[in-house]
Amino acid sequence: MKKLVKKIAVVTATFFVVAASGPVFAAVGDQGVDWSKYNGDYGNFGYDHDKFAIAQIGGTYGGSFVDQATYSTQVASAIAQGKRAHTYIWYQVGGSQTIAKAALDRYLPKIQTPKNSIVALDYESGASGDKQANTDAILYGMRRVKAAGYTPMYYSYKPYTIDHVDYQRINKEFPNSLWIAAYGLNLVGSVPNYAYFPSMDDVAIWQFSSNYVAGGLDGNVDLTGITDKGYENGNATKPDTDTPAIDDGKDAKEVTPSEIQEGMTVTIKFSATNYSTGQAIPKWVKENSYKVLQKSANRVLLDNIMSWVAASDVQALDTGGSSSTGNTQTHIVQSGDTLSGIASNWGTNWQELARQNSLSNPNMIYTGQVIRFTGGQYGTTSQSYTVRSGDNLSSIASRLGTTVQSLVSMNGISNPNLIYAGQTLNY
Repeated sequence: MKKLVKKIAVVTATFFVVAASGPVFAAVGDQGVDWSKYNGDYGNFGYDHDKFAIAQIGGTYGGSFVDQATYSTQVASAIAQGKRAHTYIWYQVGGSQTIAKAALDRYLPKIQTPKNSIVALDYESGASGDKQANTDAILYGMRRVKAAGYTPMYYSYKPYTIDHVDYQRINKEFPNSLWIAAYGLNLVGSVPNYAYFPSMDDVAIWQFSSNYVAGGLDGNVDLTGITDKGYENGNATKPDTDTPAIDDGKDAKEVTPSEIQEGMTVTIKFSATNYSTGQAIPKWVKENSYKVLQKSANRVLLDNIMSWVAASDVQALDTGGSSSTGNTQTHIVQSGDTLSGIASNWGTNWQELARQNSLSNPNMIYTGQVIRFTGGQYGTTSQSYTVRSGDNLSSIASRLGTTVQSLVSMNGISNPNLIYAGQTLNY
C-alpha cells in the first residue's frame, strides 16, 4: 500500500474489558502486517507478537488488472505460522461502478481466506472529482464483498478520504469497517504511538507505520477484534469455497521438527536465539523465509544465510519439493538437473529462467539452489515513476507503496543518494 505521512490528530485510546456474560473479542489490540508482492512469496512478520496478515490478491488500475502471484503462498504462510490471514484488493475504480463490477467479478471467486474473513478495498488513488460517485463505487464493492460471505472493509488514509469520499455514508451502512493509515513521524517502532491516531469515527484497524521494522513493513493494530472474523480459536474455519492455500498452510503448520526435510521453505522462530554454531541470530534474519538445503541429524542448512539452525527453531511454511501456487513455481535443483530440463518441464526456455533468476552462467546451477518461474497473465507487472526535483528514494518508496531496498534492487542503483530529476524508476 502507499505510505504517506499524515496530519497529526490526537486521541485518547482506551481498550475496554468486556464482561464475562458478553462477547469477548480476543483480537482487540492485536498487531499484524499487510503484504503485497514486495513482501515476497511467503511474506514477512515483524515480531513474535504479530497475530494477522492481510495479503493483496491483486487489483484494478482504472480497468487494467494486475494479479499478485504471491497471494496464495502468503496466505498459506500466515496460516502455517498460526496467524489469521485476510485479503485486500487494490481498488482504483474512481467513481465507476462498471470498473468496480469487473474487479469484484474477477477477484471474489479467487479469495483464498475463509468465509467471513476480511476482504478490504484499497482506495487510495484514482478518485474522480465526484465524491458521491466515488462513495457509490466503494459501497457497491463492499456490498458485493458482504454478499459473497466476507467482512468488507475500506482502506485509505484520512486526508485522501476526507477529500474524495463521504466516509460517513460508509459508516452508516457498514459500522466499524474503516482501515485507516496514519503515521505521524513514522519512526521505526514495534508498537503504535496513539498521539498520531487518525481522529475519525469507526476506525477498526489502524495502520500506524510503514516502518514497523528497519527497512520497511506495514504495522497495523486491530482496535475492535475485526481480524477474528473467519477464525475460531486462531484457526481458519472451514470455508464453503475451495481454498487450497488454507489447506497448504494447515499441512505446513502440522510439520514437526523431525519431519523438516530438504526443499521445504521455513522461517526461523522469533524465540530462537542462536545458530547451531552458538552465534546469536540477528532479528532481521527471523523476518525472512528460507529454503532448507540440507538436513543433518537435528539441524538444517538454510539458503541465502548459509547457516545451520536447530530443526526445532524453524517453522515450515510449505511441505517442500517442486510447487506451483498461483502462477509462481519453484524447484529445488537436484543432482543431474539442467536449466534447460527444468525449463522444459515448465513449458518455457532456459533463457527466461536465467533472466528471472539472475543467472549470469546458466550452466552453473547447484544442488539445493532454488529456481523460480513466474509466467502468464498473473506475473509481476512493472510500473515506472519519473523522478521529480526534490525527490529522494525514501519519499518515492513511500509514495509508491514499496521500499527503498526494492527500488535499489529493481533499478540497479549503486548509490541510493544519487538520483536525478527526470530519471525513470521501475517498481
